[in-house]
Amino acid sequence: MVRDPKTSMAWLRNLSKYSSTIAKLSSSPKTNTDPFFLLPSFTFLSHFSSNSIQQKPSNSNTKHVFEYSGLLEATKPHEKPRVVVLGSGWAGCRLMKGLDTTTYDIVCVSPRNHMVFTPLLASTCVGTLEFRSVAEPIGRIQPALSREPGSYFFLANCTAIDTHNHMVQCETVTDGEETIDPWKFSISYDKLVIALGSKPSTFGIQGVKEYAIFLREVYHAQEIRRKLLLNLMLSDVPGITEEEKRRLLHCVVVGGGPTGVEFSGELSDFIMKDVQQRYAHVKDYIRVTLIEANEILSSFDDRLRRYATNQLTKSGVRLVRGIVKDVKAQKIILSDGTEVPYGLLVWSTGVSPAPIIQSLDLPKEPSGRIGVDEWLRVPSVQDVFSIGDCCGFLETTGRQTLPALAQVAERQGKYLAELLNRIGKEGAGHANSAKEIEFGDPFVYKHLGSMATIGRYKALVDLRQSKEGKGLSLAGFLSFFIWRSAYITRVISWRNRFYVFINWVTTLIFGRDISRL
Repeated sequence: MVRDPKTSMAWLRNLSKYSSTIAKLSSSPKTNTDPFFLLPSFTFLSHFSSNSIQQKPSNSNTKHVFEYSGLLEATKPHEKPRVVVLGSGWAGCRLMKGLDTTTYDIVCVSPRNHMVFTPLLASTCVGTLEFRSVAEPIGRIQPALSREPGSYFFLANCTAIDTHNHMVQCETVTDGEETIDPWKFSISYDKLVIALGSKPSTFGIQGVKEYAIFLREVYHAQEIRRKLLLNLMLSDVPGITEEEKRRLLHCVVVGGGPTGVEFSGELSDFIMKDVQQRYAHVKDYIRVTLIEANEILSSFDDRLRRYATNQLTKSGVRLVRGIVKDVKAQKIILSDGTEVPYGLLVWSTGVSPAPIIQSLDLPKEPSGRIGVDEWLRVPSVQDVFSIGDCCGFLETTGRQTLPALAQVAERQGKYLAELLNRIGKEGAGHANSAKEIEFGDPFVYKHLGSMATIGRYKALVDLRQSKEGKGLSLAGFLSFFIWRSAYITRVISWRNRFYVFINWVTTLIFGRDISRL
C-alpha cells in the first residue's frame, strides 16, 4: 500500500507532539495524577484509585512481573448505587438481566465471561452441538456491563469479603504459571449478591481430581471430547493389545443423576450412529458403563426410572450399582474390590459448597451453604444477599434447603432483581440505607418439573411438583420433542437459539462432528 507523503508527514508531526507531551509529564514532579489516566482513551479509569504498584524480584530466567493493587471506590450520594454480583451462573445472570440499570450500576466478578447453558452441555461432548451454542457472553445478557460508565465486568475471583466496610477483595484470572502474576484489587459495594455456585463433589475419594473429568463447564466438555476422540484414534494403531484397546475404549460415568444419564445417552448415540460408520475397526470394543450407588434418576417417577433403565440397557449402556472407593490412573476400585479399567472417566455425583464459601465468615446452614432468610438476605450483615447453589435457608426459617437446580437459581435471581429494583426506587439503594424498608413478600419456590434425555430420540418428562406428589409424567419420543422445545426456548439469546437449531439439523443430516481440534 502506498501512503500519501503529506499524510505521512502529518502523522509523524502528531507522533512527535504526543511523544514530547509524555516526556514532559514523566519528567515533572510526581503527583497523585498518573499521566496514564489523562489520555482520552482511558478516562473511564478515573473511577479507580491505585494503591500501589510493586515490582517483584526476578532472576535471569524470568521476566519482570508486577503486582497491582487498586480500588473501585465507594459511590457518592449523588451517584447511582452499585450492586456487585459475584458469579456468572444461572442465578447471577438472571439477576443481572433483571436489574434496572437506570437505578443501579452493576459490577460482575467472575472467572468466566460467559454463562453456560448446562442442560445442553452433555450434547457438546460428542459433537451434537458446538461449544459456542451453550456459552452466552455476559455482555449480551446485561449490555450495561459493556456500555454504562459505572458498570464493569472483571475476569477475577473473589478472595475475601469485608462486610463491615462493604468491600470485596478480588484477584484476576490468569492463564497459568507462565503468565503474569494475578492483579489484586478491591471493590466497594452498596449491595452485594453472592452467587458463586458450587463445586463438584468428590466425597473425599482419592484420585478423583487427578484422573476424572467433571461436566460443569465448557472446558470440561472440550476435554472430554478431545480425550474420547484421542482414545478412538489410538486404539486403531498397530501393536495395541486387545486388553489395552478395550481399556482405551471403555467410557465410565460415575453418577446416575440427570447429567450422568444424559451424557451416557449422548455417548451411546454417538457410538451407534457415528463410531459404527467412521471407526469400523474398533466399533466392537467401545462400551459405556454407568456406575450409581443407588437408583438412577432418583428424583423421577418410578415408572420413568424403569423406562430409562430399559432404554439405556438397549442402547448398550452397562448399569452397575456400586460405590467407588478409589480412583487410579487407568482403573477405579469399587467398595466390593471390583476393579474397572477405563480410558475415559466422567465424574457427575452432585455438588458441594465451593472453598470460598466455606472460608467466608458468614452464617451457614447444615450442609455448609451460606444461610439466608426468606428474602434471600444474609441476616447477620447489612446489604448482603445470596442466591443459587451456594445458599440455603437457615434452620430458623423453618424451610428446607432447595435442591441445586438451574430452575431454583434462575427463580431466585428473578425474585432478587425485582426486590432490589423496588428497594432502589424507594431511595434505599445505597449502603446501610435499607434498614427500615419493607421487603414485601418472601421468596417462594414452586417446582415446575424435571426433564432428561436418554438417547435414541427419547426423553423423560416428570411434571410432578415433588417426589411424593401427583402429576403428569411422560416418556418416549413425545417427551424428547417436549425436551428439545422447552430447552431451545430457554436458551437466552436468539443468536444461540439459532446456533442450537442449526447444530441439531446438521447432526441429523450429516452426523456429528468428530474433528479433534
